Amino acid sequence: MKALLLGLIFLLELALLAAAGLWGFTLDAGWPVRLLAGLGAPLVIAVVWGVFCSPRATVALPAPAKLGVQAACFLSGGVLLALAGHPLPGAALVLLWAVDKAVLVRSGNPI
Repeated sequence: MKALLLGLIFLLELALLAAAGLWGFTLDAGWPVRLLAGLGAPLVIAVVWGVFCSPRATVALPAPAKLGVQAACFLSGGVLLALAGHPLPGAALVLLWAVDKAVLVRSGNPI
């Protein structure tokens, strides 16, 4: 069960990056701005995640702070997906992450 939950978290992290890219590429702007936003938004999220949330994070945060950064990343992804015209998938992304994370933490998996 734990492997399934960890696999789902990984897929949700990929969906988070895809949501940020989708938002950028659907902006009502010229193609240079869409290209910059479509590539830049996922990059910013990936860097924040890598620095603060990954298993080999360069900045070790206490568990509550790490959970807060993860929640902020997923909430941002949900909002960006909603801004791209997909509010229900945006809400589903956040809800699935929250439920999966809660079950993992409750089963003793570190944050």
